[in-house]
Amino acid sequence: MTRPSPLPLPDVEREALAHAIHETYMEIFPSPSIEQRLDSLEAGSYVAITCSPKRGVDDTLDFTERLTARGFRVVPHIAARMVRDKTHLQGIMRRLADLGVESIFVPGGDTPRPLGTYATAVQLLRDIADFDHRLQHIGVAAHPEGHPAVDPETLLQELSAKQPLATYLVTQMCFDAAAIAAWLRVIRARGITLAVWVGLPGVFDRAALLEVSLRIGVGASLRFLRDRGRIVRRLFGPKTYRLDRFLYELAPRMTDPELGIAGFHLFCFNKVAESEQWRRQFIAGLRRSA
Repeated sequence: MTRPSPLPLPDVEREALAHAIHETYMEIFPSPSIEQRLDSLEAGSYVAITCSPKRGVDDTLDFTERLTARGFRVVPHIAARMVRDKTHLQGIMRRLADLGVESIFVPGGDTPRPLGTYATAVQLLRDIADFDHRLQHIGVAAHPEGHPAVDPETLLQELSAKQPLATYLVTQMCFDAAAIAAWLRVIRARGITLAVWVGLPGVFDRAALLEVSLRIGVGASLRFLRDRGRIVRRLFGPKTYRLDRFLYELAPRMTDPELGIAGFHLFCFNKVAESEQWRRQFIAGLRRSA
């Protein structure tokens, strides 16, 4: 059965959306097969590399070196809890400079216990600021629909503390365009002006996507799905989740300067080929609707 086409977009919204999707960061995590999977990406594509609790920062930087040599624009994750101390950080900063890295992303990290002195992203960011580095962009994490272990006010306070030390933020996955817009208005009212990269899931099996989303704390737009399997099937339809409808709903917000949406960050969970195929098809569809 053919999926119904979304409503046509005004030219300015369509062009903004097409450009943002083309420039989307594809997030991957280090694995033995991931380098071969990246063959499906265009030369010069943005690739963000996560910092695995098992593999550590050095592995992320090894991948950064190899992918930079292939011509990708690489954004390594430097997870605070995976950095031992300021001496370790000094070595990381030196290697980033040697590789010519211009952008990094600094999350807190998923490991339950810090390897050393950094327990939070803001602690690491403060020490990064002490170095005479050439980084142009430093990103931090944000949670539009909350976090299972942190109350909303604390999240806002932490984001405010990160702002002087960062240049952009990446949101956790969200499936509700209105919720994203409402949250952006809240943080702008609190004086948070960082450029926003909206976190999106790649093309994904719906059951697996729901499982991952609930585990990592995606909020109200998925919370009601825990025990409503029949409603989920009727609501979501086909087995594979696609982003099209969500993006069309978000498109009018893309051109709102007060919201400050800079682009998208795609959590592809290493399904690179599938996500890249969707990206190309989506852009082609936007062009056809012109």
